[in-house]
Amino acid sequence: MMLRVLFLLALFPLYAVCAPLPAPDQGPELRIQGSNTIGAALGPALVKGLMEHQGLQAVRIEPAQGANEQRVTGKTRLGKTVSIEVAAHGSSTGFMALKKATADLAASSRPIKDSELVDLDPLGDLKSPDAEQVIAIDGLAIILNPRNPLNALNTEQLAQIFNGEISTWEALGGVGGPIHLYARDDQSGTYDTFKELVLRLRGKPLAAGAKRFESSEQLSDAVSQDPQGIGLIGLPYVRQAKAVAIVDGDSQPMLPLNSLIATEDYPLSRRLFFYLPPSGRNPWAKALVDFTQSSKGQAIVAANGFIAQQVQAIAVEPRASMPEDYQAIARDAQRLTVNFRFEEGSASLDNKARQDLQRVVAYLKSHNKLDKQVTLVGFGDVKNDPQRAALLSKLRAMAVRRELVKNGVILRDIRGFGAQMPVAANTADEGRIKNRRVEVWVY
Repeated sequence: MMLRVLFLLALFPLYAVCAPLPAPDQGPELRIQGSNTIGAALGPALVKGLMEHQGLQAVRIEPAQGANEQRVTGKTRLGKTVSIEVAAHGSSTGFMALKKATADLAASSRPIKDSELVDLDPLGDLKSPDAEQVIAIDGLAIILNPRNPLNALNTEQLAQIFNGEISTWEALGGVGGPIHLYARDDQSGTYDTFKELVLRLRGKPLAAGAKRFESSEQLSDAVSQDPQGIGLIGLPYVRQAKAVAIVDGDSQPMLPLNSLIATEDYPLSRRLFFYLPPSGRNPWAKALVDFTQSSKGQAIVAANGFIAQQVQAIAVEPRASMPEDYQAIARDAQRLTVNFRFEEGSASLDNKARQDLQRVVAYLKSHNKLDKQVTLVGFGDVKNDPQRAALLSKLRAMAVRRELVKNGVILRDIRGFGAQMPVAANTADEGRIKNRRVEVWVY
């Protein structure tokens, strides 16, 4: 028991000794702006969890002045009120608020854009590991009316549907007449992610006739009541609608299942972020980021319908479409619900992978799997020479191996499967980045 306590202290040092955070005499302690996906429920719930962790009493979430704005309040033991404001008007507004100094922390359901990175350079490098924090994984669900018989669509069809080129259900082999489109508004990270993953890659704008919503809940409910409707939504907001399986390139059809989203294999999976400016750091913002990454914070992530970054082992059913050697691994081992991915054009682990490394090590230690109980399986994108693709995929696995070895892990095997088993189309950078991945299997 003592060893476990020491390990947890090392992993989450902030919460080993929970020093009270300062409370200013006036104004909110922390201002969060950005993503509706995060700010509607998850953000306030995480703030409430932090406040309770800090020992505040009578913590409650209440509406603030504007639509989609909330305030979380609590009282110190001396009776002083502490308040934190959460405004959820879309990911872009979070970065604009950082620039205007009207927010201390940006919530975003997409990565920061290069233009925003340059614009906010005076605040420090927002792509640094401390500044860019992946707090959860979400899946963009494509939803239909529950009575719609279609079960799968590919990303090419999605682009044509939401562009208006495919305008009837009959053109997709279904029934029902004209297709009614539902989408989030232009400030939404949900829509921005769909635009980046589906529309922009194919040079297609959203059809002008699409009905737009600021509220995820209202959009989902509208689709579930419209037999001709199709919409795009964050995973927690499927509600009464029906989610369809998605195919990207040569990938298998994938439903937005927790395990496929956790590994980011699902074609429309995405990361949810907090961006914490390195300069003038607000202590409450830093505390919220650290709390969110802790086991308590990730439990709140899961309770709000998103995919927590908690490592689990899952059985994978061998399929005939898998390489024989991969089938052999699947028969004898279980796959961890994490994929290591890399910075664009680099062999360096990305910011999420750096976080996941410690989570994987913690899992291996707690399950006594440090000594030859782990196989790393690397994949990549298509190259002119299949042997080169296989070599590069193995080199990626070896890059992960180096980091695991530093933490006392002795590997059982390292395999490279090249461009086999793609999870995304290789026709764009985003797909190639997703295909360059390393899986972790435990025996």
